[in-house]
Amino acid sequence: MGYLYLFLALPLLLGTAATASAQISIGIATPGLSIGIHVPVYPQLVRIPGYPVYYDPRASSNYFFYDGLYWVFWGDNWYSSSWYNGPWRAVGPEYVPLFVLRIPVRYYRQPPSYFRGWRADAPPRWGEHWGNDWQQRRPRWDQWNRRSVPAAAPLPDYQRRYSGARYPQAVEQQQAIRSGNYRYQPREAVTRQQFQQQAPAPVQAPRAQEPARPQPRIAQPQPREQHPQAEQQRPQPRTAQPQAQRPQAEPRRQAPVQQREQPPVQPTHTQPEQQRQRQPARPPAEAQRAHPEPQSQGRHNRAAPQEKDSRENKN
Repeated sequence: MGYLYLFLALPLLLGTAATASAQISIGIATPGLSIGIHVPVYPQLVRIPGYPVYYDPRASSNYFFYDGLYWVFWGDNWYSSSWYNGPWRAVGPEYVPLFVLRIPVRYYRQPPSYFRGWRADAPPRWGEHWGNDWQQRRPRWDQWNRRSVPAAAPLPDYQRRYSGARYPQAVEQQQAIRSGNYRYQPREAVTRQQFQQQAPAPVQAPRAQEPARPQPRIAQPQPREQHPQAEQQRPQPRTAQPQAQRPQAEPRRQAPVQQREQPPVQPTHTQPEQQRQRQPARPPAEAQRAHPEPQSQGRHNRAAPQEKDSRENKN
């Protein structure tokens, strides 16, 4: 019987251990999502005396509010969020704000085991826990003037209206609601850095405009590529014009050569015909000069009557 009970109890023990380990792994390995802490309604925040930090005395976790952000110490890691129920973002030990590091041990509702033996009214010994490297990066983190503590940031009471099903899960929606209801800006440098990393709205705005920007960029180089083509086409007619003029100049030079060779050939054939056509228009003197035979006949005719007269006289 003892072995039977042991056999039945073993799966229950293994299942419980597996569930606990899975919850811790989600908190450590998945920053920006759920870390195993569920806050269904707006927490009852109370200010820590002498510190600009708030904590929730009813919470079952190490839950704080400082400089406009919520801070949770869970699984030996720090997380931050701009809304009371996340999503959460992991924060390295070197980027945790000073006054969050200075929170006394007594205000940790679920302190880790290594907190035991430390003073309840003093901050945890982070230098011993995180080592000398961290201590050199954050020197004098536990020393400050307690009389000049800065004022605490106002609580984001507008988030009381958002609980249960009305709680915004999208980070973009959370930032839009926050920008319209909460104007406080973080004071400490590391807090501002965390706030900027949790605000994707200004990062996504230029991404939405990126599809519109490449359009003028693609349209601009097209005319630039066409200009060199037009410039290459322009010199082509310039080079073709001198080639077309050169063959036109050659026949002009050959034309006078042919006209000079023709004049000696034309007089042999055309002058008689022109003279024949012009003969009727010549005066009588020119006609007589051109025809010597009729003149000789006239002279002969004139000499004939003279011979007749001489003959008659002789008779």
